Amino acid sequence: MRLHHLALRTADPPALARWYVHLFGLDLWRDTPGASLWLGLGDAALMIEPAAPGEPAVPAGSMEFFALRVTPAGRDAFVARCLAAAVPVEQQTAFTVYVRDPDGRRVGVSCFDGFPSAPPVE
Repeated sequence: MRLHHLALRTADPPALARWYVHLFGLDLWRDTPGASLWLGLGDAALMIEPAAPGEPAVPAGSMEFFALRVTPAGRDAFVARCLAAAVPVEQQTAFTVYVRDPDGRRVGVSCFDGFPSAPPVE
């Protein structure tokens, strides 16, 4: 099994999509006004969808997160983009850097390649 897509719901899909495009360097694959925006994650997609009225917000301070795979150089470049964009790094380990997106989601980039079935990060 592999990731097909990850869907994030938000009150402002265009703004959230711009944040991920700018900070993570993702490509915009599809923009359906009033519906979802699709951003490229290799052979998967990050879908940014409009939240329904009254839909609960991301819980403040939630430690749930997703992490995107990068090389060590990609991790360092991500930290530099965070600094340039005044996006605070919430936590950094030897392999992973964590930030919060505009909706408060915890998101990381990681160069850990210790998964038994995955090829090493290049």
